[in-house]
Amino acid sequence: MAIWGPGGRLGLRGCLGARRLLCLRFQSRGPQGVEDGERFAMELIAEKGHPFAEELQKIQCSLQDIGAALATPRSSAREAHLKHTTFEVGPILELEQWIDRYSSQLPPLTAFILPSGGKSSSALHFCRAVCRRAERRVVPLVQTGETDVNVAKFLNRLSDYLFTLARYAAMKEGNPEKIYKKNDPSVQPEVLG
Repeated sequence: MAIWGPGGRLGLRGCLGARRLLCLRFQSRGPQGVEDGERFAMELIAEKGHPFAEELQKIQCSLQDIGAALATPRSSAREAHLKHTTFEVGPILELEQWIDRYSSQLPPLTAFILPSGGKSSSALHFCRAVCRRAERRVVPLVQTGETDVNVAKFLNRLSDYLFTLARYAAMKEGNPEKIYKKNDPSVQPEVLG
């Protein structure tokens, strides 16, 4: 299978049920960026022996499903394609359970947290930022009915999960989190933990 094609040189990509085009659908392919960042985070996490690596692997599979849903425009795709690319609610509910489980083990959040807490935590914070960008790009597709609302919901919960997991990783590794303070050159950032 060829990894490149002539349309790619023009910034064009193909959709299921549509011609090759350059559109918002492909700008929203941010889940692939989240997946790439998550893979990097998983490498750091594996070095530390964190138990949530399997969860991240499962999320990567869900991100592939989201990519398929985004590449299948509801307005022009065949019913058979839509049936295979519908994104169900199950992965969203699973993320919510994981968020609750890790949140219950964390100290209460009393201030805004800056991306910090060591390499694993910082990589997860980075993934969260990419995920938020993907979510912002998916919302217009949901609003126009071109993709399933569950895609945006999953990305929203995923960013919450990644934030929670970043805090959890920092705590487990014994790395302090830095909290936000209004920019004052005479004050050093306070460290939690």
